[in-house]
Amino acid sequence: MQIMVLNTPEEAGAAAAVVVRDCVQAKPNAVLGLATGSSPLPLYDALADTGVDFSGVTGFALDEYVGLPPGDSRSYACVIDSEVTRRLGLRPEAVHVPDVFAPDLEASAQDYERAIRDAGGVDLQILGIGHNGHLAFNEPGAALDSRTRVEQLAERTRRANARFFDSPDQVPTRCMTQGIGTILDARQLLLIAHGADKADIIARALQGPVTPDCPASALQLHPRVTVILDQAAAAGLR
Repeated sequence: MQIMVLNTPEEAGAAAAVVVRDCVQAKPNAVLGLATGSSPLPLYDALADTGVDFSGVTGFALDEYVGLPPGDSRSYACVIDSEVTRRLGLRPEAVHVPDVFAPDLEASAQDYERAIRDAGGVDLQILGIGHNGHLAFNEPGAALDSRTRVEQLAERTRRANARFFDSPDQVPTRCMTQGIGTILDARQLLLIAHGADKADIIARALQGPVTPDCPASALQLHPRVTVILDQAAAAGLR
């Protein structure tokens, strides 16, 4: 595991952008795993300024809410479209988000797993981390070999995401998420985090025991992980 510590979120985002740039330049038809939330935003900001050609890239989102209406601006489909697809110049038809409107959600989750496999697997998975250690929407207790599925959101996660909604009651209670096992199948993982509020969970995930109680601790099981932090997020590391 390679851990880089930068002074600011912007510097961390720029360093993470170099990792993505190198992947895409080495393989113009790379498959990227796309994360949402506040952690990867500095990365996407930096990538927008690199001039890298993303037209041959395929993208797979980590997760999606269940229960929002189609086209809702708070859905991850819309966030990925505005923050990644349009800004970086990916082809919209090559960017995939879990289909949470299918009549059979279990079958839809299996279809998403199959689509990732059919694309050749993810070359580089971008990740953030939740305050409770979740990766994607794999909440504490998720099996470390789990696959894409529908899950209940933890109350702490819903509270953290309430800032994107008019009231906490509007935050969906369910989601469809790639599993920990699905994430670990990617050939390279890139975790980016910033802020003092992430320091404790970063230390648990990277230097604590590997346990479903902290899903992000599964990063320790992967042979090729790059972690890029600002000083505040790295403060708890030994």
